[in-house]
Amino acid sequence: MDRGLIHIYCGDGKGKTTAAVGLAVRAAGRGKNVLMVRFLKNDDSGEVAVLKQIDGITLIPCEKVFGFVFRMNEEEKRQAAAWYGKLFEKAVSMAKTDEYDLFVMDEAMAACTSGMIEEEKLLRFLAEKPEKLEVVMTGRNPSERLMETADYVSEIKAVKHPYEKGIPAREGIEY
Repeated sequence: MDRGLIHIYCGDGKGKTTAAVGLAVRAAGRGKNVLMVRFLKNDDSGEVAVLKQIDGITLIPCEKVFGFVFRMNEEEKRQAAAWYGKLFEKAVSMAKTDEYDLFVMDEAMAACTSGMIEEEKLLRFLAEKPEKLEVVMTGRNPSERLMETADYVSEIKAVKHPYEKGIPAREGIEY
């Protein structure tokens, strides 16, 4: 990779994280070093256990869970934003070391939209990132500024989903 590009996988459909994980596995399979951080999610997802076993992939653990932002009161939102802000700073600090070829920020769009990480800080990182670092961000509703900054924007559209029939998320498929 001579010049790292910026990807956004967004939309209301299933598969944004799956696409990012697929790219991380592909990169690791070609000898690239991958750093992955997850916002707004816990580590109880099927891909986490496997990603930890793959040489070349570093997964920053989710050490604290706050639940859905829309269910939080204002104090919980402040606490969560402070914690996710520190997680973002830690991940960015690691990504800037030139040790990594690919940096995946899962649910970064939702974290920005909900105020859990500051969009200005994310945009500043993207503008100042190491030249060779490829960056992937996932989540719903990226801002226009983030989409303008990205080199790739892939939208995954929900056409039909089992949730509409009352079928809950299934282990190994949705998480």
